[in-house]
Amino acid sequence: MIPPKTHRPTPGQTVGPFFAYGLEFPKQHEVAFPHSPGAIVLSGTVSDGAGAPIPDALVEIFAADADGSVPRARGAFRRDDHTFTGFGRAFTDDEGHYEFWTREPGGSAGRPGFFAAIVFARGLPNKLHTRIYVPDDVAALAADPLLASLDEDERASLVATRTPDGHLHHDIWLQGEKETVFLAF
Repeated sequence: MIPPKTHRPTPGQTVGPFFAYGLEFPKQHEVAFPHSPGAIVLSGTVSDGAGAPIPDALVEIFAADADGSVPRARGAFRRDDHTFTGFGRAFTDDEGHYEFWTREPGGSAGRPGFFAAIVFARGLPNKLHTRIYVPDDVAALAADPLLASLDEDERASLVATRTPDGHLHHDIWLQGEKETVFLAF
C-alpha cells in the first residue's frame, strides 16, 4: 500500500535571467550556412502582453530539412558550414528581436512544415513550447489537426508570414490579446 502524500508540490524555479556561460556556442543561430542553397532567415520579436519587447529571452528551434526528413547527424552544437543539424538557438536583442539562418522545413504525409520552438524568458515558471508553421501550403495547414482545433486568431499566432524577400517572420507573444498558442509538453 502506498502512503498518502503529505506534502503539496512546490512550484518550479522560474527561468532566467540568462547567462551566456554554458548556453552560447559559435554560430548557434546558423542552422544552415547563410547564403547556401535553400537558406532562409526566420526572425521575429518576443513580446510581453503589453507589447513590450523582451530583451533577454532565448528561442530554440528544431525542424526537418526541406525534404521533410528529420536530421539525425550527431553534433547539433557544432557548425561546420555545410551540415544541416535542424537545431538552433538565438538570444533576443534589446528590441526583443531573434533571428535564425535555417532551411524551410518540408512537410510530410500531407502535413505542413513547421519549426518546433521553445521560449525561455525571465519570470516564466518553465519553458514554453510552440510551433511556427510555414505559411504557403494552405491545404496542408487546413488539414493539420492542431491548427484545425484552434479558432482563427489562435491559428494565426502559429503561422509565420512570408517577407517580400522570401524569408519568414514570426512574432511570439507571451501573454495578452495576441498571445501565441503554447503547447503542454
